[in-house]
Amino acid sequence: MKDYKRYLITSALPYANGPLHIGHLAGVYVPSDIYTRYLRLRGRDVIHVCGSDEHGVPITIKAKQEGVTPRQIVDRYHELNKSSFEKFGISFDIYARTSSPVHYETASEIFKTLYDKGEFIEKSTPQYYDKEAGQFLADRYIQGTCPRCGNENAYGDQCENCGTSLNATDLINPRSALSGASPVLKETRHWFLPLDKYEPFLKKWILEEKKHWKPNVYGQCKSWLDHGLQPRAVSRDLGWGVPLPLDNTEGKVLYVWFDAPIGYISATKELTPDWEKYWKDKETRMIHFIGKDNIVFHCIVFPSVLNAEGTFILPDNVPANEFLNLENDKISTSRNWAVWLHEYLDDFPGKQDVLRYVLCANAPETKDNDFTWKDFQARNNNELVAIYGNFVNRAIVLTHKYFKGIVPGKGELTEYDREVLAGIPGIRQALENNLEQFRFREALKEAMNLARLGNKYLADTEPWKIFKTDPDRVKTILNISLQISASLSVITMPFLPDAAFRLMEFLNIDNIAWDRVGEDDLIGEGHEIGSGGLLFEKVTDEEVEKQVAKLLASRNNNKLPPSALVPPKENISYEQFSAMDIRTGTITGAERVPKTKKLLKLTIDTGIDTRTVVSGIAGCFEPDAITGRQVSVLVNLEPRKIRGIESQGMILMAEDPEGNLIFISPEESVENGSVIK
Repeated sequence: MKDYKRYLITSALPYANGPLHIGHLAGVYVPSDIYTRYLRLRGRDVIHVCGSDEHGVPITIKAKQEGVTPRQIVDRYHELNKSSFEKFGISFDIYARTSSPVHYETASEIFKTLYDKGEFIEKSTPQYYDKEAGQFLADRYIQGTCPRCGNENAYGDQCENCGTSLNATDLINPRSALSGASPVLKETRHWFLPLDKYEPFLKKWILEEKKHWKPNVYGQCKSWLDHGLQPRAVSRDLGWGVPLPLDNTEGKVLYVWFDAPIGYISATKELTPDWEKYWKDKETRMIHFIGKDNIVFHCIVFPSVLNAEGTFILPDNVPANEFLNLENDKISTSRNWAVWLHEYLDDFPGKQDVLRYVLCANAPETKDNDFTWKDFQARNNNELVAIYGNFVNRAIVLTHKYFKGIVPGKGELTEYDREVLAGIPGIRQALENNLEQFRFREALKEAMNLARLGNKYLADTEPWKIFKTDPDRVKTILNISLQISASLSVITMPFLPDAAFRLMEFLNIDNIAWDRVGEDDLIGEGHEIGSGGLLFEKVTDEEVEKQVAKLLASRNNNKLPPSALVPPKENISYEQFSAMDIRTGTITGAERVPKTKKLLKLTIDTGIDTRTVVSGIAGCFEPDAITGRQVSVLVNLEPRKIRGIESQGMILMAEDPEGNLIFISPEESVENGSVIK
């Protein structure tokens, strides 16, 4: 890998229309912070920029709902999120705002540069207009049925069920989010970025030069390029945003996905007068940390803008993560089905590292993953407490017990001692390799492998049993254990910074250079260590039960009124109902149907046979996650061919008003083929 002079790390700008939750942390901010801390430990010149995305329709929708101004909304949530990040320990060099004068100036300058170079297409196009509200409707003010997956609550710019990027005119049966009325098309003038013009550049840059990108990122970009790009509007009819810097364009602003990524540039400008060396020097490596819903904007739209402007570098990598679910359900801010960061910090004071650890260990790097409070408790108690904390505590306590806190001499090493010490550099190297490839879960495993190595070493050598008969051997054992502890304080720093700093205090040591990890003299003979303490404390059943109860109460309190639900269909006769043969079955295999985003091919053991069912649930579930799950199957539905596959039945699902699917399954496992009445 090329050795760069400096690094520019950007983290996706969160919308300032609500608080942060664990999905945001797992997808973007924990991995970006780990990587930044790692680079700093390696002595790299690195800056990490982020800030609030304060424009766009979600802001205005929130303001309209609360009867306040957009400025009041962004001020409130910018301060809340900035404070939450600081308390959680995310080490941004700056947390800026896209409503700042510097950002307005920067975004306007870049727009004007492209405008003066003739890069934009100016044209009048039909846009949806709400007669009742008396205004044009931005994308997020329009909802309708997704033409690709059938989700009835897709937005005018994207379907959040299948991830497809849309134009508002693509929607079936569109409706206004302001009044609920059917909008009409009305001519309005806008400026478009001709993405089709940049296809040759993008194909060469991504398809030829970026094959090392994560498969989910490269694959999504390739799909966009294979289907052909279309001009994309960079202006909107809206009263909140960066005003379009052209004459006679009152009431028009820069489209948020043109202006928001420029926030990285304006934040760097605010941070340092030397901002250009991070943005315009090819010796700088820029890395965007984002969630999968932002891939197209950071890999296609923003690079096209930068390339058209002509003086900026392009991102070297865009390690996007998938989504994190919560207790087997999609995180939903509207349903309050989330673990909010500011509430976690209040409920678990001093346990920032525990959440960092769990979110990294279970990071949705290659597929959607699930956070549960039971897993949170188990990882804390069985790994952080029982392995890492236990090893360090025993090493420090025994040193005080036998040698009054003074580091004993190493003495004569056994073959086992040398083997243990020789394993440390290999762990460090494996950790580095994984971090350089953005495999944070594997890197964390390697860091914990060092704690496991130390724990096993103490368990194998049992110094507490041999002190009376062989105190010199105990000196060697504890010296090596303290060397391992010192190495742990370095390599766990990117993942568990609070614990790493406390461990340094316990050992009474200063920062150790990263490249020294694995040396056998990190703590010298005669050094006096601190009194120690507990690095981690157990999470109790009561704490977990309280969090689960809070979630369930939230779900019950946020049930939609009957008026918001799908109305009932016409009555059927009992004979019609009794003609349906519904059985329990188990999914024994699942795979995606090629060239579709919605369909899964399921193999189901129905008890009476094994059959194939094609189901449109791929937008909500990964194949591996549902294999082995018991489901309800309509077994006497007339077979039909779907994409060339004969589907022999239908599985039953519940769909909430947001389009989320939930399996209809028995609470307890029953025999396949059991009749559901």
